[in-house]
Amino acid sequence: MKKFNVAIAGATGAVGETMMKILEERNLPVDKLLLLASKRSAGKEFTFRNKKYKVEELKHESFKKIDIALFSAGASISREFVPSAVLDGAVVIDNSSAFRMEKDVPLVVPEVNPEDAFKHKGIIANPNCTTIIMVVALKPIHDYSKIKRVVVSTYQSASGAGAKGMYELEEQAKAWASGHEIKVEHFKHQLLYNLIPHIDVFLDNGYTKEEMKMYNETRKIMGDESIKVTATCVRVPVFTAHSEAVTIETENPVSPEIARELFAKAPGVQIFDDVSNNKYPMPLFAAGKDDCYIGRIRKDVSFDNGLNFFISGDQLRKGAALNAVQIAEVLISKM
Repeated sequence: MKKFNVAIAGATGAVGETMMKILEERNLPVDKLLLLASKRSAGKEFTFRNKKYKVEELKHESFKKIDIALFSAGASISREFVPSAVLDGAVVIDNSSAFRMEKDVPLVVPEVNPEDAFKHKGIIANPNCTTIIMVVALKPIHDYSKIKRVVVSTYQSASGAGAKGMYELEEQAKAWASGHEIKVEHFKHQLLYNLIPHIDVFLDNGYTKEEMKMYNETRKIMGDESIKVTATCVRVPVFTAHSEAVTIETENPVSPEIARELFAKAPGVQIFDDVSNNKYPMPLFAAGKDDCYIGRIRKDVSFDNGLNFFISGDQLRKGAALNAVQIAEVLISKM
């Protein structure tokens, strides 16, 4: 079997570390692994397949002889270093927002549009975590009856804001338990015992950038600019895994029974929907899992051709690292 030289840029971040774990779990044919991060993180050690690897400083010349470069270091770092990786012959799978909406850069979720991965010109974009979790559920419905409109409210965990977000929530819990002052540094407000309807910056239209990512990315991934999407994104005091309450309007009626049949056959999703036994998706259950879990499937009683469901998925895994590795697997299948 052919093996590949793989680099991870942003290896010391929450997503970068998860990428390493998933590369090992899924036994990707890695020959050489290169771990890259900022100068201050250089020298840290990680174990991959029983071998120790030291993190090196990310530089423009880091990508010599690299076949696949997984980037999860932020949009500004991607804009600076991705072109160098491409010039050196690597295919970049970028987890940031830097290139997602560029015309010549495919935006890929392997369960939805794997064929788009082969249209790349050196860069493939990994979508936003909330978008990925939603579109794996939209795809089987859309193939059965065209989706006209999506209304989604998200419940996004602290880990969606990286290791700093998780640390702040943990520290706030410790401070509350010990009777000390709760400090707010990373988020705009206290997250513990609170909900914050504000993720990323506000735009002129009143939506946040996170919400407009769901609008733009969904249409691009699904290959249908006519789909209308409106989102409200909320940070919740949960450590890991995002959840989403989704309402869709389809061209033709889709009953809950048909939806369950479609979801049951779809890759990347599992039905978890038995309300008589209090079984429904929750972040506590979805954390650490690869699939996205769907439940609360029901007909919308407020308008015709409406369907409601609730979905939970680990945004560090399927919402980021796993999706990137799956894109690499799609590429490798024809390399």
